[in-house]
Amino acid sequence: MRMCSIASGSSGNCIYIGSENSHILIDAGISGKRVEAGLKELELQGTDVNGILITHEHSDHIRGLGVLARKYEVPIYATPGTAAAIREMDGLGRIDEGLFVEIGADVPFAIGDLKISPFRISHDAAEPVAYRVACGGHCAAVATDLGVYTAYTVDNLKDLDVLLLEANHDIHMLEVGGYPYYLKRRIAGERGHLSNESAGKLLCQVLHDNLKAVFLGHLSKENNYAELARETVKLEVQLGDTPYQPEDFPINVACRDEISPCVEI
Repeated sequence: MRMCSIASGSSGNCIYIGSENSHILIDAGISGKRVEAGLKELELQGTDVNGILITHEHSDHIRGLGVLARKYEVPIYATPGTAAAIREMDGLGRIDEGLFVEIGADVPFAIGDLKISPFRISHDAAEPVAYRVACGGHCAAVATDLGVYTAYTVDNLKDLDVLLLEANHDIHMLEVGGYPYYLKRRIAGERGHLSNESAGKLLCQVLHDNLKAVFLGHLSKENNYAELARETVKLEVQLGDTPYQPEDFPINVACRDEISPCVEI
């Protein structure tokens, strides 16, 4: 099983998780050409993708969905609310209704040898979820677009091998930046995005001996930058109520414009 980020950021998201036999994308918020280029670096083609799992209907998560669905006839997995919102979106073009597979939070399903467990997240979308993916005793998760996290969130992120976790913004940069007040409130609100500090606090609650790698993802282009996100999260781990130190785990930042290193688990 392996996982990597083809793209992650406020301008577009697409994460690959796969085994030797099954391959999925979580979101398709970049162009079809960029998805294909990322797959090529993984020595895969669009025809190898067995499913696209959509977290929610915002454009930075579905921008390339129509192109990929039409070209490769790949199934689209989404909650009923998300699927309905996608159908109403302009700009995606026609998507064959037969490609939609409706799934529910807390109802596991399988794509080949990948067991997938969707779980609820707090975000200003129709019916958003994050995903936990298991195969052969190993497990990875992608959790972004979280306004807040709860014990339920923590439970769904325990005992992972690899975690891609949102570290969207630096609180101070957001406060003093040029965004209008309503947008600042949305981002910092309970249905917005996790700050670097909150990401670090959440990470402290899910660290364990067998965690192999952490990716920080969905960084804001205007209100964050990679080194600040990494150092803030590392500081939260260092100061947190945990036996671990930040040096105990690789903490990487998933980039918006290039594929990340691939983690084999």
